[in-house]
Amino acid sequence: MGKIQDELRKRETVHEEVQRDMRRATRLSKQAILFTHQEKFKDAKKLLKEADELFTKLHSVAKTYPDMVYSGLVDAAFQEYAEAQTLLSIVQENRFISPEEIEVPSVAYVLALADVIGELRRRALDSLRREDVKTAEDCLHLMEEIYVELMSMDEAYMLVPGLRRKSDVARHLIETTRGDITIEARRDSLEKCMENLEKIVKRKMKS
Repeated sequence: MGKIQDELRKRETVHEEVQRDMRRATRLSKQAILFTHQEKFKDAKKLLKEADELFTKLHSVAKTYPDMVYSGLVDAAFQEYAEAQTLLSIVQENRFISPEEIEVPSVAYVLALADVIGELRRRALDSLRREDVKTAEDCLHLMEEIYVELMSMDEAYMLVPGLRRKSDVARHLIETTRGDITIEARRDSLEKCMENLEKIVKRKMKS
């Protein structure tokens, strides 16, 4: 019995350490997303490297305790990490990173893609505030591209819990973002027309 108790205590210690590491990995990924929006790419990469080291440690632990990988906290950490890596890759390199490149499970990657749509909306709105309609339109295009890819994976809706709900939210975000960009584009066009009219009037007054 003593040996069993020792093993259970060791297991509990490892479990607590895994939980602590996964919470930290999630925090690091969230901060990396914030830095990416601020275009502090070097800082974002540094944080994601720290998170990656925690996942490497998790994989090592899983060799002895494989069931440790199957928990809600671990899933959430993988999703947040995949979301941060994908957003960074899109914003800095204009490409989608694969789940193999960042070594995350396919389910976590797919769910993260759905969440990236929300982050792209945030970037689009930030761009509109800077009167950068072009970047906002690029973000909308990427949002639509991700959504179409998610919709094309019919089996994923049955195999990935929560994907349908996230996709419904994503569709609403896309529609709202399209409306925001349309309004801003019209306002920008009207301002340019007014400026041109003002120049014409001034020239006429001088002649």
